[in-house]
Amino acid sequence: MKTVKPFDILLPDVAQPEKFAVVSCDQFTSQREYWDKLAAEIGDAPSALKLIFPEVYLEDGDAEKRIEAINSSMQSYLDNGVFRTLKDSFVLVRRETAYGNTRLGIVAPVDLEEYSYVHPTEATIRATEGVVANRIPPRLAIREHAPVELPHVILLLDDRGKTVIEPFYKKRHELEKLYDFDLNMNGGHLTGWRLDAADVIAKLEEHAERVKGLYGVDTDFVFAVGDGNHSLATAQAHWKRVRKGLTPEERENHPARYALVEIENLHCDGIVFEPIHRFVFGVDDADFVLYMSTVLQGESRLKMFTTNMEYTIAVNSNSAEAIAEVQDAIDAYVSAHPGASVDYIHGLENLHQIADTSDGVAVQMPCIEKTELFGYVAEHGNLCRKAFSMGEAEEKRYYFEAKKIR
Repeated sequence: MKTVKPFDILLPDVAQPEKFAVVSCDQFTSQREYWDKLAAEIGDAPSALKLIFPEVYLEDGDAEKRIEAINSSMQSYLDNGVFRTLKDSFVLVRRETAYGNTRLGIVAPVDLEEYSYVHPTEATIRATEGVVANRIPPRLAIREHAPVELPHVILLLDDRGKTVIEPFYKKRHELEKLYDFDLNMNGGHLTGWRLDAADVIAKLEEHAERVKGLYGVDTDFVFAVGDGNHSLATAQAHWKRVRKGLTPEERENHPARYALVEIENLHCDGIVFEPIHRFVFGVDDADFVLYMSTVLQGESRLKMFTTNMEYTIAVNSNSAEAIAEVQDAIDAYVSAHPGASVDYIHGLENLHQIADTSDGVAVQMPCIEKTELFGYVAEHGNLCRKAFSMGEAEEKRYYFEAKKIR
């Protein structure tokens, strides 16, 4: 399978792995206190926190300084032996979350030439949500001079027979254990084992043959982006810049062409699709609710609330269509009202916390069924942006493995 390719994977060689691993940078974007507490807990210890740009800080006005510090820390970690190298290996991962869910995955590099967020496409790897073009440049600025990447992208397989990842997990006691530790900030527990890359690629090739024609309109659709759509789009944009100055031979194995991801099975019992809620800041509550109730209609009901009020409006009974229509309505309202803005909130508890402490309106979103994902994307292309989340905020992928991209 040309989509997946062996590359050296970097693993932190640190005394306190629980301080190195941190949650995805696009979580807790309206809860600065989460990231401040995390930074205090980590202190001076080597940590992925020093290698990422949490999105909560994007509007602070010091992006250039932060990016310089990130790149400097990355190079320092490479120079000073913070990472050790796994040759021709992938990583089998078991993530146990604080919510009682257990997910299995394989960390491996994938070819960005095989990814597309445009529909229709013959790409092997396909986006599941609309990619917002203006969200790429800030991420591209972070990646432009970075020597390494740390992934929070999750790709999904439609492996109904559980033939790719699960057989490796059944034989985990025969594998070299790489790490086994509790995650910080209520993240659960993370365990990893070393896999031979060739064995994984063989399993994926067999799976790719099985799913050919499964969706009626496709032959090559193997991976759907479950999380990190914009991160993968950014990695591809960076690669397109880099490849312009390379010969065809140099392009074949350039490290920037391959993005490190975690591959998971959609049909794993531990993968739960959750809605991504919206919180609309800087609006007149009554006017916004009236607008939404006027432009939306349907047979289902959607809840909105503020600190002390609750509202219910009618929406489309088709979840995918309802999410798109609600998002379009919010976008139109925010565009017409200077000072209004929207944030995307993982977890109903977090949504209530923000509503209790902020001025604005919480929108409690519906969610699609995970079994609908591959068929919908094959036929229709992307879902609306931020259509679903794989679990609650604390269940999102924690950065740990890394790969050189220069």
